[in-house]
Amino acid sequence: MSKRLIVILGPTAIGKTELSIQVAERLHTDIISCDSRQFYKDIPIVTAAPSAEELKRAKHHFIGMLGLDDYYSCGRFEIEALAKLEELFASHDDVVMVGGSMLYIDALCNGIDDRPNVDEKLRDELWKRYETEGISNMLGELKILDPEYYEEVDPHNYKRIIHALEICLETGKPYTEIRKQEKKQRPFDIVKIGLTLPREEMYDRINRRTYVMIEDGAEAEARNVYPYRHLNSLNTVGFKELFAYIDGDYSLEKAIEEIQKNTRRYAKKQMTWWKRDQEINWFSPFEKELSFTFSYIPFSKFLILSYS
Repeated sequence: MSKRLIVILGPTAIGKTELSIQVAERLHTDIISCDSRQFYKDIPIVTAAPSAEELKRAKHHFIGMLGLDDYYSCGRFEIEALAKLEELFASHDDVVMVGGSMLYIDALCNGIDDRPNVDEKLRDELWKRYETEGISNMLGELKILDPEYYEEVDPHNYKRIIHALEICLETGKPYTEIRKQEKKQRPFDIVKIGLTLPREEMYDRINRRTYVMIEDGAEAEARNVYPYRHLNSLNTVGFKELFAYIDGDYSLEKAIEEIQKNTRRYAKKQMTWWKRDQEINWFSPFEKELSFTFSYIPFSKFLILSYS
């Protein structure tokens, strides 16, 4: 029997965690987390990591495995996740992977592209521009050179913006074109299940989830890691706004509004990214019974969801 990786993806706050646990329970298997923010320990509230009770229901991998100052990349995840899958497939026919980190999902499913080497002089020039100009002008240049990637990239993630410009300027081609090389073959089947909702419903869930995060202690968590706010692991939605509140730049109400706004913006980018993937089978998380019919995996009305 062939081995199968069941990938459950979708925008933030859509209900991926509960569905992934239900699938894992039904198939008596483990879960690989593919949320790059949840790789880090000590920040489970802002990153919406699975609760202790959820972790008891199914064994998870790649949760809270890194210190805040640890470096991690898509390439390293590809290598380590493939190794973990080889280990898990020795005793399971199916393994679940869940998350919303687009690049990391692509790395495991399709492989990291063989990208060209970038001239060090060009790299130095771009970093000097960032230090003197900031990221806004460089983001505008990326919009001209690669409008497709401009729509996908986090406008605050200066490292990815600079890297995309490096590739565009080095090759004379859009970064998107370089990324769309032939995907690597994997020794297992891949089934992709996407969760989606109409935009207003999705945004409402994001807004409500933000209030729950605050009630669960997000401010205290942010204050606890505030001394490390310069680290890349904390350069993310939720922490940036709470740090601004701690600095006195925002009121708490303003910080909450900014978290909601920036999370909605990120969810839009997630959906833009996944719309190009024709392998994703899309469902609403509110369907009481999901009947998944694939050519090689018989999901037959066993996923009973209970979202409020």
